[in-house]
Amino acid sequence: MKETKPTPISGKELIALGYKPGRWFKQALHDINERNLTGDAVTAYLNTHQPATVEPFSEPVPYHQNLRAESAEEEDNVTKVFATMHELMKTPTLVAGAVMPDACPTGPPGQIPVGGIAVAKNAIHPAMHSADVCCSVMMTDFGDAEPKTVLDAAHRVTHFGGGGREDHFALPESLHLRMRQNQFLNDEKSRVTAITHLGTQGDGNHFLYVGRSELTGNTIMVTHHGSRGLGAHLYTQGMRVAESFRTQLSPSTPAKNAWIPYTEAIGKAYWEALQIVRDWTKLNHEVLHDATQKGLSTVAATGAGERWWNEHNFVFKDGDLFYHAKGATPLDGKFVPDSTNGLRLIPLNMAEPILIVRGETTENNLGFAPHGAGRNISRTAHIRSKAGKTTRQIFDEETQGLDVRFFSGSVDISELPSAYKNAQTVQKQMKEYGLGEVVDRIMPYGCIMAGNWKRNRPWRKKRRGKS
Repeated sequence: MKETKPTPISGKELIALGYKPGRWFKQALHDINERNLTGDAVTAYLNTHQPATVEPFSEPVPYHQNLRAESAEEEDNVTKVFATMHELMKTPTLVAGAVMPDACPTGPPGQIPVGGIAVAKNAIHPAMHSADVCCSVMMTDFGDAEPKTVLDAAHRVTHFGGGGREDHFALPESLHLRMRQNQFLNDEKSRVTAITHLGTQGDGNHFLYVGRSELTGNTIMVTHHGSRGLGAHLYTQGMRVAESFRTQLSPSTPAKNAWIPYTEAIGKAYWEALQIVRDWTKLNHEVLHDATQKGLSTVAATGAGERWWNEHNFVFKDGDLFYHAKGATPLDGKFVPDSTNGLRLIPLNMAEPILIVRGETTENNLGFAPHGAGRNISRTAHIRSKAGKTTRQIFDEETQGLDVRFFSGSVDISELPSAYKNAQTVQKQMKEYGLGEVVDRIMPYGCIMAGNWKRNRPWRKKRRGKS
């Protein structure tokens, strides 16, 4: 008599038995049906193979507080920063953390603040590097070229605001190939944004700054931006994958702190995608610096020197530890493998110098420094605080003596100097907490920012015209 095989078990039946679906279902169903398991044997298999869940820590992992309030306005900000770090450090993958003097909250308690560093073991948390992947700064020394000449040349080639460029820069085939070989970046959206967003700087606090070295007097250009649409698309995918792991590994962990295990193949693919995006972002800086230099080709500039860069919004790996730096500058050379001089850039605001620093890892800095001046209040609150003055009055008061340009032609007062923390306070606390030694300062001549580019969209112009 021919033996009758049992009917294959489906995922619906496992759910009916009370098991939560997840990635493990695929292997479980294969094994159960391959072995023709039935009845108690199925239950025994499932109880053995279902993923073990982990709970958030009941108390936060200790973290280093490299800031303190020095005014009433700062008191509220610092209280909120510590409150969100307190919840963040309950995430069960974390083993260490720190917060910098430029820290400010980015969302509800438990979401990593700007100026926050969270160290996870074998886990990458997409929300802890945020959608602005690899936000970074690059400088080029243009020697004795006049600052205005450099700013004018840069203004002709840069691009701020939404979307991409019509006059595309060339994307190297080597980057094309690496993207095609990576499961996160081998889609049409990644390909299109990698091409059209190359040579663009976005909006918000991103800038193109020109000034003079305090030490040499040379003219230096600094660009500040991230990975644009390419990085944002990767982040969206990463959050989706992280959430699928969270629901099976740690459902009690808040969704914003979901993670991708590096021990999984998809974790390694995500890490490689981050490295590709890092290289694209470096190229995004370079094409603008090269185009500016080309625009200066008829100008006799002597004494031109170095070009270098560093991220301040990324994930840095050291063995099985992943340092999530949300708005923090890596000091330690192990985090910046393409650095040859150990120098890092820390911008403050358009009216202040950009600091050139160097430093080493200490117990409290975990190998990092601040990334800038940060904010004490939100953009909206800052704009409200300026009620009673015209935009022109505010602009003239805060940019006196500087060549400040908004690419869109519309001033964004939420990016003027008073929107940021006191630069002297940040520098004082950097010294107090051992967060990098200042070795030079780039004194401001002027800068370009996006401005309120949405204000001049065609339908808004039309609406203003009617009114």
